[in-house]
Amino acid sequence: MIEAELKARVREPEKVEAGLEGRAAGRVEVYRDTYYDLPDGSLMESDRELRVRTVSGPAGDRSVLTYKEARVDEASGAKPEYETRVEDPDAVHAMLRGIGYAPVIEFQKHCRNYEFEAAGRPILATLVRVPEIDGTFIEVETLVVADELQAALDAVRDVLAQLGIGPEDLTTEQYTDAVAARRRS
Repeated sequence: MIEAELKARVREPEKVEAGLEGRAAGRVEVYRDTYYDLPDGSLMESDRELRVRTVSGPAGDRSVLTYKEARVDEASGAKPEYETRVEDPDAVHAMLRGIGYAPVIEFQKHCRNYEFEAAGRPILATLVRVPEIDGTFIEVETLVVADELQAALDAVRDVLAQLGIGPEDLTTEQYTDAVAARRRS
């Protein structure tokens, strides 16, 4: 499956949150992400990602292992994504280290998630704050097969437009890069 996702900076967080609350009840969660790479950096250098994420929220904690291939759409940054639940994240961290992967960056995302349908597609819209990065972001996504990517991205753009988010607000900057840059400064 391909994650058809657009991310944008939010200029008016309260207005966007109110628009999302009109579609679905928000769910507050904290994501603890650890990104891995090979010692030579070849995974991230080739635009791929390997991540262990633990999500803490009202329903307790859950963890997932995610692998994302390189982008298939440069404008949006859409990537094929493979994800599976993890029962024991400490064991997965140990396995990844044991087979030669090293953690390259860890950080938290403070999220408010909204799940609803738009244009006949299941949509996940997430308001995001990363403590080390200034501002609020919105991610709007849906999972699709390759031949549905452009139609799905059009549906995502429509949701963003309805929330007052325009093309000028879109960004493909990754949180990993922004956090790393902030830590270097």
